[in-house]
Amino acid sequence: MLKLNMTSKNWFLLITFIFLAALPFVATALDETFYIGFFSRILIYGIAAVSLDLILGYGGMVSFGHAIYLGAGAYVVGILAYHGVEGSAFINWPISIMGTENALVSWPLSILVSALLALAIGAISLRTTGVYFIMITLAFAQMMYFFFTSLEKYGGDDGLSLFSKNRVGGLEMNSDISFYYVCFGLFLGFLILCYRLVNSRFGLVVQGSKENDIRMQALGFETYRYRLTCFVIAGAGAGLAGALMANQTEFVSPSLLHWGVSGEIMVMVILGGVGTLVGPAFGAAALLILEEILAHYTEHWMLFLGLILIFVVLFARRGLYGSIFERGAGK
Repeated sequence: MLKLNMTSKNWFLLITFIFLAALPFVATALDETFYIGFFSRILIYGIAAVSLDLILGYGGMVSFGHAIYLGAGAYVVGILAYHGVEGSAFINWPISIMGTENALVSWPLSILVSALLALAIGAISLRTTGVYFIMITLAFAQMMYFFFTSLEKYGGDDGLSLFSKNRVGGLEMNSDISFYYVCFGLFLGFLILCYRLVNSRFGLVVQGSKENDIRMQALGFETYRYRLTCFVIAGAGAGLAGALMANQTEFVSPSLLHWGVSGEIMVMVILGGVGTLVGPAFGAAALLILEEILAHYTEHWMLFLGLILIFVVLFARRGLYGSIFERGAGK
């Protein structure tokens, strides 16, 4: 492997930032506006992948139910938009919540609902470990998938269409460029938040619990509370990604909650580098770009994608980003 120092890593991140910041203008100038929407999708999945890495890479919590929070966040936006067009209330008791297409209402509510779901699911799941934790998160994923499938009023199996993207004050969200920069800003904000978390006392306790939970408890830390808080933050991040996903596609369906989506997000984390925080975002970009390129040449693109993933797992244990820039980490 090529050895790069920290300066090279920082330069790489700076160039990536400049590339993402300038992309809409370059794509518009080259009349390739497709890439604006495509990279918006990458940024959205980047948020979801970073949120999963928070619990998988730093907390050792292998969750196959992360798509629950992605789908729940998307459905909150979809359902509120549905009632907003109707001019009806989503909830009448104990308080009245009217439907709305205002992102300043629906997006925070998406984050809140996803966080509450993560709190309820995590409170039960985190009482188990190992394969039992994996299976219980998978069971919750299937339960929530069939719950949203049963919502006939909101489309059931067929899903629910949005008439337009949410609005943010006077900002026209139906503009691809405006929406891209909203995704870009939220991605950076969430990444910085997670960076501060994992390097704080809170993050060190979570990482210590991953390595030796019994020892951390002996030192006086209530590790269950720390791990649960981390789980809730990760769920909230996935809920934000779901709200953005609903706006980009202007469509929500139960397929967003399927365990296969959780597996896809986990592949992004592994591909980029588990426990690297930035790596999963690059993993999301790598996976989506590979899908786009391979699907262009063959209908059996999943076979070749699988071979690439096997190669990465065998020869780049820290993932693509982690093997290059954080080779010495985690040993």
